[in-house]
Parts: sequence; C-alpha cells; structure tokens
Amino acid sequence: MELASVAQPGIGAAIWLHATDAQAIHNALAAGGHTIVTAPIDGPFGRTFTFADPDGYHITLHDRS
Repeated sequence: MELASVAQPGIGAAIWLHATDAQAIHNALAAGGHTIVTAPIDGPFGRTFTFADPDGYHITLHDRS
C-alpha cells in the first residue's frame, strides 16, 4: 500500500486538549468556516466540542482541568 495514495490512512488518534475557553474557540473556528464535528456540550470535562483539522483528523477541546 502506498500511503501517499490514501487520503487519510487509519483512523488517526484521539486528541483531547485543554483550552481556557472552549466556546470562544468554537465560535472563532465556526466563523472561519472550519468543520465542526460535534457542537459544544456541557459534560464532565466542562464545555467540550470537536473539530476537524486540515487533514480531517478530529480534535476535541474541553475547558475543565
């Protein structure tokens, strides 16, 4: 298999990052036309949402330490 011929090999990794204000980052990304995978929700990790990076991998941000 040539990895260069595959748009997105594998399923990637689960990437979770802490942010000071997840809602504000969501709003900025959405306003900039970035793909939001899951809308912000309030959960055990605080305000949480997931967006797709330029390669299509999902990144989840949360704002509770």
